[in-house]
Amino acid sequence: MKALLKSSFVVSAMTITSRITGFLRDLVFAQVFGAVSGLDAFLVAFRIPNFLRRLFAEGAFSQAFVPVLSEYKLHRLESETLAFIDQIARTMFLALFAVTVVAVLITPWLIWIFAPGFLHDPTRYDLAVVMLRITFPYLLFISLTALISGILNTYSSFAIPAFTPNLLNFALIGAALFMAPHFKQPVVALAWGVFIGGVLQLVFQLPFVAKIKMMPHLCFKKYATDDGVKRVLRLMLPAVFGVSVAQISVFVDTLFASFLQPGSLSWLYYSDRLTSFPLGVFGVAIATVILPHLAKKHAARATQEYSEALDWALKLVLLIALPAMLGIILLAKPLLTTLFAYGKFTSHDVIMASKSLIGFALGVPAFMLVKILASGFYSRQNTKTPVKIAIIAMLANIILDAILIFPLKHAGLALATSMTSSLNAGLLLWTLLRQQFYVPCSPWKKFFCQLLGANLALVGVLLFTSWDSNSWINFTSFARVWHLAWTCALAVIVYAACLWLSGMRIKDFAK
Repeated sequence: MKALLKSSFVVSAMTITSRITGFLRDLVFAQVFGAVSGLDAFLVAFRIPNFLRRLFAEGAFSQAFVPVLSEYKLHRLESETLAFIDQIARTMFLALFAVTVVAVLITPWLIWIFAPGFLHDPTRYDLAVVMLRITFPYLLFISLTALISGILNTYSSFAIPAFTPNLLNFALIGAALFMAPHFKQPVVALAWGVFIGGVLQLVFQLPFVAKIKMMPHLCFKKYATDDGVKRVLRLMLPAVFGVSVAQISVFVDTLFASFLQPGSLSWLYYSDRLTSFPLGVFGVAIATVILPHLAKKHAARATQEYSEALDWALKLVLLIALPAMLGIILLAKPLLTTLFAYGKFTSHDVIMASKSLIGFALGVPAFMLVKILASGFYSRQNTKTPVKIAIIAMLANIILDAILIFPLKHAGLALATSMTSSLNAGLLLWTLLRQQFYVPCSPWKKFFCQLLGANLALVGVLLFTSWDSNSWINFTSFARVWHLAWTCALAVIVYAACLWLSGMRIKDFAK
């Protein structure tokens, strides 16, 4: 597990840089645009290709492609592996190019489907249509980037794919600061930032995949589909639902939120960005590393080592996710005030965004666990079981959205997403255990007791040091950052110390 831990740290370190630049991006958004109808329109125009990207590229495609590529790498000749990669690249390019052309032609209908509430607000609707035509090609660029990332990860190169998202953040920051003043509608500049960011991410990775001599080639003179491509396509169809239920929940949230007051989508966006930090830095990093490892162990029929790897990943996720959840809940207003309450982002926006932030925070452990547990199925090229679970979770999400939106407004949508993800994670784990794909190998009772004590201590520290959360809006910028920094640092130190005193050591995760 030492190699897995090292790779996870590499991915986490690179991902932290993208999360930092992502927060800088959101800080710029908050100061330049605030939480207004124009930003709502951009978020829809960006969310549609981004939703499809997470659904197909990072979701279904990656989970189907990496296990098959791992099998080719282990059992096939290099020439056969290259031919498989070339055919996958051709298939993906042709399909996504066709989808992009059609989407640009039917853009008004897409806005009607994804954000029907905008029909009653012509300003938001027209802006969303204009910007979606600019942002949709991002799906083509980022999906090809996901293909390259899957190749690099399979060949144990994790740092470059993890760093790549920084380029989108840089493009959006540049668009907001330097391009926006030159547009009649400044927010349209963000759409061009998405387009430019997609191109940069693809171009950036090409030299690295060329270095390992696995560069895909788009040659259309001869087209033949081998067994590996067919298997990836077969695995992708059910995996669209199985691994990406959280993204489908985001789509449902967007649809419902389009009927709420202007600013609701923006409040959901800012709060979702904060809860996605632990998911992106740790959850995705661990899942990225564990998938090819699990696929390799399954291909080698090493069932004991397979379960040990899942044990390792689940414990590491809980070790991070539980304190992250508690910290975000208890520091909701201080976090939003410190990071975003500048320029056009008002104290009212802080209050409204904090409500949805608490709702999302309750699902942080589930969001991270779904990534790991889904990998347990897809590494075995089993996509049917997660589909059945995903359908149950999606239906539950729609019902919960419809129920909770009335008393809780946008916060109800966030809470429904967390409840749905918890249901998804619970069913995935129960199925893995019932079918004995996963047999726990280490004592969990002691681990849970250690976590309970450390998290109770962390809660005590945060309650004692965070003061009245409403008073943070009156702090200076420096005072906000300083107080939040030492509060979080003290909580982390106390949490780590309690784990150490209970007998937990770093070497336990590097065995």
